[in-house]
Amino acid sequence: MKKVLITGANKGIGLEMSKQLAQQGYYVYMGSRNLENGLAAVKKLKAQGIDKVEAIQLDVTSQESVQNARTEIGKKTDVLDILINNAGINGIEFVNEKPIMHTATGTGVEKFKEVFDVNVYGVIRTTQAFIDLLKKSPEPRITNVSSSQGSLMLHSDPSYKYYQYKGAVYQSSKAALNMYTIVLAFELRDTNCKVNAVSPPSTATDFNHHLGTATVETGAQHILKYTLLDNDGPTGKFFCEDNNPETGEIPW
Repeated sequence: MKKVLITGANKGIGLEMSKQLAQQGYYVYMGSRNLENGLAAVKKLKAQGIDKVEAIQLDVTSQESVQNARTEIGKKTDVLDILINNAGINGIEFVNEKPIMHTATGTGVEKFKEVFDVNVYGVIRTTQAFIDLLKKSPEPRITNVSSSQGSLMLHSDPSYKYYQYKGAVYQSSKAALNMYTIVLAFELRDTNCKVNAVSPPSTATDFNHHLGTATVETGAQHILKYTLLDNDGPTGKFFCEDNNPETGEIPW
């Protein structure tokens, strides 16, 4: 049975991916910053007859927490087949259900640090902690959940449908994550490991105060499509079918 670790798996798309993977026969370690929330999510899935799931306390902003999660999972398995770096924040405050965008000239460094600590450094911490288990898999997969709004090329194009929505912090963090994805895929290019960045469609979750239009089922399906690749599948690519429904691939 293949083993999967998903960060930020206690709600939203992370929870739905856990459900869909378990239904397909994978055993899913559901990383949750708050263990109680993770246990509640597992209980919810088991009430639906989904048993191949287990909560793991994992706060991606804490090196100690990440290492403890690695130790805990290492007691249960010698191999990890899939890592989905799903945990993320946008750092945006909402006033009357409207987002207050971060500006390049008015947003302090502390806000950048807060968001980067989850969206970039958290991915690095987790990937580095679990890479040894992933390398033991015959077909390892690493998916970094990104956003099309981290695409430099799209955001420099006035015809891009989200061109007017430029948030300095979140978009910058996803652009940095994308570069890390490219470098990681390059380093693992001579292995069977596939490393890709995937942006789901705008999905209605707590992440965006449920302002998205897609369902969590659709968002999860989109990410998993580019995670469950065979050995001749792509690596080092950026996918978002919301922007390119034909092939899925979008520019960095």
